[in-house]
Amino acid sequence: LTIVTKIGARRGADGSWIPAFSREELTEAVHDNLRNLGLDVLDVVNLRIMFDVHGPAEGSIEAPLTVLADLQRQGLVRHVGLSNATSKQITEGRGITEIVCVQNQYNLAHRADDALIDDLARDGIAYVPFFPLGGFSPLQSSTLSDVAARLNATPMQVALAWLLRRAENILLIPGTSSLGHLRENLAAAGLALPDEALEQLDGVAGSAA
Repeated sequence: LTIVTKIGARRGADGSWIPAFSREELTEAVHDNLRNLGLDVLDVVNLRIMFDVHGPAEGSIEAPLTVLADLQRQGLVRHVGLSNATSKQITEGRGITEIVCVQNQYNLAHRADDALIDDLARDGIAYVPFFPLGGFSPLQSSTLSDVAARLNATPMQVALAWLLRRAENILLIPGTSSLGHLRENLAAAGLALPDEALEQLDGVAGSAA
C-alpha cells in the first residue's frame, strides 16, 4: 500500500473547513498522521490549498509548501502533492520541491482540469480526481445510464472506466463503505469502452453545462 494523507485544513466547531497553514499546524498535522498510522515516514502528503474551500483559487503557496519541504528533508515525508491547486500554483510548487501528484475535482461532468491533466501527463505527474462519481451530488446522466445498460455495467462503473481511459496519469479514489461496492469499483478497470461509447460520454460535460 502507498498511503497518501492530506494536510492544510481543519474542521471548525460547526463542521466547516478552516485553513491550517501555519508552520505549527502543518508540522503538528504530519506528526499526528505518523502517530495515528503507526509510521516512521509518510509516503505522500498532499498540501490542501485553502484560498477558497469551493475550488482552486490563486494565491502563493510558498510559505506552507516550504514547511512541508522542510519536513520532507527531515525524512518525515517521502513525496509531496498538491490538492485544490491551480496551474500557476503547481508551477510555483515545483520550484520548491518535486510534486508527484495533484488532487483536484474532476469527473465525467466536471471537466475544468482537462488541459491541466494533459500537461501533468506530459511531465509524469499523477492526477487524482476527487469526487470521481460526483461526490455529494452523484452523477446523473441519461447518456451515462444508456451506455451502462448497453455494456451490462452500472453507471458508476462506466464513469470510473471513462476516467481510466481519459489519461494514463489518472489514479482513482472512489469512496466505498462496503466490500461489495469495492468489488464493483475494481471491476471498472476491466470494462472496455467502445469508441462510440467514449464519444457519447465525452459529450456529457457539454450537455450538463
